[in-house]
Order: sequence, then C-alpha cells, then structure tokens
Amino acid sequence: MPRAKRVLDIALSGVALAIASPVLALSAGLVLLTMGRPVFFSQTRPGLFGRPFVLVKFRTMRPAPPGTSEPDEARITRLGALLRRMSLDELPELWSVLKGDMSLVGPRPLLMEYNERYSPYQARRLEVKPGITGLAQVSGRNALTWQQKFDLDVWYVDHWSLWLDLKILAKTVWNVVSGRGVSAPGHATMPEFRGGIT
Repeated sequence: MPRAKRVLDIALSGVALAIASPVLALSAGLVLLTMGRPVFFSQTRPGLFGRPFVLVKFRTMRPAPPGTSEPDEARITRLGALLRRMSLDELPELWSVLKGDMSLVGPRPLLMEYNERYSPYQARRLEVKPGITGLAQVSGRNALTWQQKFDLDVWYVDHWSLWLDLKILAKTVWNVVSGRGVSAPGHATMPEFRGGIT
C-alpha cells in the first residue's frame, strides 16, 4: 500500500476518533439501554489478500430466538436502523484503520465464505485493504447489484490515487447525510452473494 495512503489513514482516523468520541459513547450507551449486551457486533472478515481480521461494529439487530432463523428485516431495531442510516454503526471500524487492518477507503470487507465464491476477476478486490467506505458505497451502496459493486471495486484497485480517496471521502459525507442506498431493493441489507456473475 502506498505510504501516502497509510499516512492519510492514520491522520484522518485519529482525528475522526477524537471528534466522534462523544457520538461513540452516546451510541454505545443507547445500544446498551435498548438492546443490552453485547454492545458490539464482531465478525471475522477478509482483509488484504483475504487474510482474516476481526471487524467490530455497533450491534444493530436483536438476536434471533433459539431454533429460528428470522430475516434481517425482522431483527433490526429502530435504533439499529437509525445507526445504519447514518453509518454510525461503522464508527468502531476506525480502530481497525489505526491498527492497519483496514483503510478509510477501499472495497468493503465481505464474508469470509465469499472468498471461495469469487471468480479471479472478483477476487481482485482483495488486492487492497478493505475500507470503511469505498467507490461502491458512494456510487449507490446496497442499492447496487453485486455485479456493479464488484466492477467498481476492481476499477478502484486499478485506478487508485490519493485524490480519488479524497473524492470518495467527500462523497461519503453527502451519502451519510442523505442516507441513500442503505438497503438493497426488497431487502433490509444486501442479499447473500452465492457466486457466479463474472
């Protein structure tokens, strides 16, 4: 990864954590009051070249009752929906940026099991660190199809520049304010990627 990108990650994530610390504390308190423990959702995700790391976000769903498999739509709480719309659930990922597991900008880290479903073309999204935001997120987020998202991810890998990262970060602010593209049409989040396409 270019040194300039890492310097930008450290500088901006450090400043963002300092500025957002009251929001982080408030969000954690509200999750604890409305959903109880755990406050955070953690899951192993693929990082650079598919190497696993632990992604941590604020919890936005209540657990499914034992022996059932409720859809996401039924499990997302009102607070969780608000945190998702404003992307506040992603704020804890700033720690992953400081640690070096993630970047501010890059393809979103998906599920580990997807790694085996990618075509060689799709797997190229793993050639850079995953990001809190990315080209796909500012181009439609979960309103895009899987094909569109992968095409944008690979384009980012091939055309990365510091200026591109700054443009994506600026557009991210607008997307957060507008709350656009949080859900895929007909879904609370994004349907599972089962392979294929390209």
